[in-house]
Amino acid sequence: MIAASFMLYLGIVGAIGWVAWRRTRDMSDYLLGGRRIGPWVAALSAGASDMSGWLLLGLPGLAVTLPAAAAWTALGLIAGTWCNWRFVARPLREASGALGALTVPAFFALRFPAHGRWLRALTALTIVVFFLLYTSAGLVAGGKLFNTVFALPYTLSVVLGAAIILLYTLFGGFLAVAWTDALQALMMSAALLAVSALLWQHGGTPAGAAVGSALGGVGPLAALSALAWGLGYFGQPHILARFMALTDGARAASARRIGVTWTALGLVAAVAIGVGGAGLAGVTADPERVFIIAVEAEFVPWLAGGCLAAILAAIMSTADSQLLVTAAALAEDLLPLAGDATRDESARLAAGRIAVCAVAVAACAIALDPDAGVFDLVARAWAGFGATLGPALLVALHQRTATGAGTLGGMLAGAAVVLAWPALPGGGFGIYEILPAFIVALTTNLAVNRWFARD
Repeated sequence: MIAASFMLYLGIVGAIGWVAWRRTRDMSDYLLGGRRIGPWVAALSAGASDMSGWLLLGLPGLAVTLPAAAAWTALGLIAGTWCNWRFVARPLREASGALGALTVPAFFALRFPAHGRWLRALTALTIVVFFLLYTSAGLVAGGKLFNTVFALPYTLSVVLGAAIILLYTLFGGFLAVAWTDALQALMMSAALLAVSALLWQHGGTPAGAAVGSALGGVGPLAALSALAWGLGYFGQPHILARFMALTDGARAASARRIGVTWTALGLVAAVAIGVGGAGLAGVTADPERVFIIAVEAEFVPWLAGGCLAAILAAIMSTADSQLLVTAAALAEDLLPLAGDATRDESARLAAGRIAVCAVAVAACAIALDPDAGVFDLVARAWAGFGATLGPALLVALHQRTATGAGTLGGMLAGAAVVLAWPALPGGGFGIYEILPAFIVALTTNLAVNRWFARD
């Protein structure tokens, strides 16, 4: 019965991919859906691509061992989601549309043409490096899922998950990714709410109360570090792509209300599952399997199959977006810098699809380590994007005196802090690296802009 639920879900995804393939004719369609995405699809697909298997595996696992850290992280992410839709979505849609930019690296290059070549290269390389980590986190989650449900070897499970994701992303492009992500968002929220409600009925506490009690068990510095996760939203290319794909900037307000509501419900339920399921048999050995263990222990087979398919939906909803954005960085940003700037549309589409395959193979290789943790991989990639691209994008969109030199300097400073911070005593004094890196990047950007303004 569980296998039948999986096959039904995969069949629906395949059909969506086929319809999207029929509607994809050029690179604008392949990378941004022709900029014709409505608020519901934009909001739900942004939320699903943001949360991934981390929402059903990584965050509940953190709530098992460190419930206070998980609760404060969830609070920071809810605030970050609102701020991202409020301060980035509409300005980015309007600016990228006016410039004709299909990717984030192209936006920076066209916004600051004097430094365009360097900005395009640095932004594209940042996307490639950190998305390899991020995509591999999704494949690790997929490996754990197939290993648990079907008793397949971990290596085979990772390869199987990567192949499924690659297939529809390769041909359907952004439309396939956005439509399937919207479906996957609904599946994820239904599964999270169902499992958290079941644990509550069997002796746990309501989701809101579970999160509220957890918030009190952490010191101010640790709470601030967890809240800093919200800063990462401003620099996530797979979320920014949804903003750029909206039919027009005016739709951002409607999408914000939808997206923030979905995110808040999912995060609260995920933390509640970790807190309420901590005592289940087998959770101690691998806390990131708490959702899977709760489903298998409490649900009848057909319903368990639907909930476990939601994990696959969560994994696919992020990995497909990351594959597409990384492929765009390779095919649309790095290849032209190497001298291949005169290709026709068919050649550009072919290059994009080849890049999708290359990224999938590389991420799969990283994910083959069975000891890799979903939460740790996501945390490093999230910090990398949040500190390098986030401050640069905020300044570029909201400061009229922004300069290419300031953008470049801020991005380099943020990346340096992200890479160096964990080597400090106590792994960076117990502070998540995105907080100091974001501050350093923003300060550097503004300082360089001020210096150039005096010249």
